[in-house]
Amino acid sequence: MPPSQRKIIHCDCDCFYASVEMRDDPSLRSLPLAIGGPASKRGVIATCNYEAREHGIHSAMSSAHARRQCPGLVILPPNFDKYREVSRKMREIFFDYTELVEPLSLDEAYLDVTDSDKCRGSATLMAREIRQRVRNELGITLSTGVAPNKFLAKVGSDWNKPDGETIILPEDIEAFVEKLPVKKIFGVGKVTAEKLHRFGADTCGELRQFSVFELTENFGRFGGRLYELSRGVDTRPVKPSQRRKSLSVEHTFPEDLPDLDACLKQLPELLIKLRSRLRLVDNQYLITKQLVKMKFNDFQSTTVECLSRKPDDARFRELMETAFERGNLSVRLLGVGVRFVDLLEEGCPEQLELFEDKPNQS
Repeated sequence: MPPSQRKIIHCDCDCFYASVEMRDDPSLRSLPLAIGGPASKRGVIATCNYEAREHGIHSAMSSAHARRQCPGLVILPPNFDKYREVSRKMREIFFDYTELVEPLSLDEAYLDVTDSDKCRGSATLMAREIRQRVRNELGITLSTGVAPNKFLAKVGSDWNKPDGETIILPEDIEAFVEKLPVKKIFGVGKVTAEKLHRFGADTCGELRQFSVFELTENFGRFGGRLYELSRGVDTRPVKPSQRRKSLSVEHTFPEDLPDLDACLKQLPELLIKLRSRLRLVDNQYLITKQLVKMKFNDFQSTTVECLSRKPDDARFRELMETAFERGNLSVRLLGVGVRFVDLLEEGCPEQLELFEDKPNQS
């Protein structure tokens, strides 16, 4: 399939760290909030919510300066363990649509959905469904860009933030890119933008006036890249840098489940969802374990797992019983899942039969 016909989605969370903190403490939502080091110790802002941005706060600003500029600013220290866990769950959602997922950071990734049959093969519908699932399942928002290549998809995800989407069809590329400011090109910083301005190129349309020779002569190797991107050309493939290691489904209940029987009644529906998602996983993965996760009403959680070649309902019941015994409290979240070995990386682990199928504690 020609590169121009690829279907790429770029997903980018909206003020990720701050969004996770506001999700966990709703009282922060109406306040200007930043995540970073303390003002008293020469800390720096990592990110901030949109209320803080209205006061001119931005990443890389010193916390002391941010506090002077916005006296009511709440600055929280980062909790990277929590952010990584949210990122992992978000990536599992991405994997439901394609194995071609290229993470760029904890809060953004490219997805190549060219060959995906989800949502009738519509990248637009997939992007909307992903946004909805991240909102419903993780309690945060992300913005998406859908386009025939990575460059335009990334530009698109930033176009209508927060919680927005931008769709750039192949037939719209020419008109869209022509008016695109050159500062939107990845790699064009303040210095390069000023140099391009002196050249008389503030938009990609104006940048097209220059030959590839002229651009290379003045901007080195990056000149060739400028020549291509100003025409909306980007042939870079999505390169998965991380294959999945597990797959799970979780549900947080609006009212706590009071006892074990109530938990077990939820198991069939969870297993239906798990098997539905497993059907989308290719045969390059080998299931090695099955697991149950349980979070109690005191917010303590436990995970119980056992070695297994394939999901077994009876074992899931046993794992759930073991998990409940550890807390013996009402339950606010249940999850079931499996762990994989990636055959492309590991080779087939024939030694699996050597071990007994006993629950492991974690």
